[in-house]
Amino acid sequence: MLADTNVALGVTGSIAAVTTVELAHELRRAGATVRAVTTPSAERIVHPWALQFATEHAPVTEITGAVEHVDLCGRDGWADVLLVAPATANTVGKIAAAVDDTPVTTCATTALGADVPVVVAPAMHEPMYDHPGVLEAIDRVESWGVDFVDPRIEEGKAKIASEEAIVTETARATAPATLDGRHVVVTSGATTESVDPIRTLSNRASGRTGRAVARACYVRGADVTLVHDGPDVPYADVRRVESAAEMRDAATAAVEDADALVSAAAIGDFTVETASEKIRSGESLTLTLEPTPKLLDTVREAHPDLTMVGFKAETSGDDDAMVERARSLRDRVDLAFVVANDATVMGDDETRALVVGETTETYAGPKAGLGARVADDLAAELD
Repeated sequence: MLADTNVALGVTGSIAAVTTVELAHELRRAGATVRAVTTPSAERIVHPWALQFATEHAPVTEITGAVEHVDLCGRDGWADVLLVAPATANTVGKIAAAVDDTPVTTCATTALGADVPVVVAPAMHEPMYDHPGVLEAIDRVESWGVDFVDPRIEEGKAKIASEEAIVTETARATAPATLDGRHVVVTSGATTESVDPIRTLSNRASGRTGRAVARACYVRGADVTLVHDGPDVPYADVRRVESAAEMRDAATAAVEDADALVSAAAIGDFTVETASEKIRSGESLTLTLEPTPKLLDTVREAHPDLTMVGFKAETSGDDDAMVERARSLRDRVDLAFVVANDATVMGDDETRALVVGETTETYAGPKAGLGARVADDLAAELD
């Protein structure tokens, strides 16, 4: 997600600075190279040695005759993006007023003047975040093209956003905006049919691939709607569903103003009439399964020109058979392409998939990488 990206990490004097060691690690796990810049107040909370350990580079703790701010964030500087995380109310106000009295604010002024992308993750007490002057400063800095990662409002505090949210916004600020202005709907994960108020029928899909697709589309500039039975995520408008019928209805509604649908969910093929009370155990039971309507067919009938991508899971382990079934699905529903994979990868971090379009290509690696591949191929289809 951040491969070959240089991130200057500005750390200011919020207590949330204690999280920056792990944030630096997470940025590096995403592929970034990280160099830290600190304010004097930040050094009272997180020691420069800790940041040096986390980044494998000595942090910039003062601006000297070596003009570190220009070296990092100038027009020909090292950084591809300046990430200020955490950013105090004091620092946000200084950035808005072009006050350069710390290494972080000096780097921010330099980056803004050099058109280096800037991402800011505020962290402070909630009354400070609600101060009219702070809100005005945020609005002003946003008007300059700076991306803010909204804090989590909890326990009277505007807590720093999650590492996932910060890394995602940093990637979005630096990635080619190949899906800018597009609305992409993604379905993800398993569906669940209720047998009675306690028991259900479902499958083993974890939703990791679908979430990876949604995140990759967002990073490339898209507005993303994610339809799944899972948690809220910082990169998409989540429509939470449970059954196959609910997913079909939610996806059909979501695509009304969409440019594309990526149906990565493992939607149940069968449903069952739900008993109103718990079915008693200890006796034989026969369930009558009814087929569920196909989401892709339903959407295609309503939107003949919508760009759609399908996923096809099989258990044969035979590539030729998977390609044949994927092509059959692609031709029947007029899909841009189909991602076929063996169902044994459900729940794993790694996957192997066949991307079946006009030609067939094999992908093997992390599901995050498959999400990026799908987003790139989708952007090419929409171009």
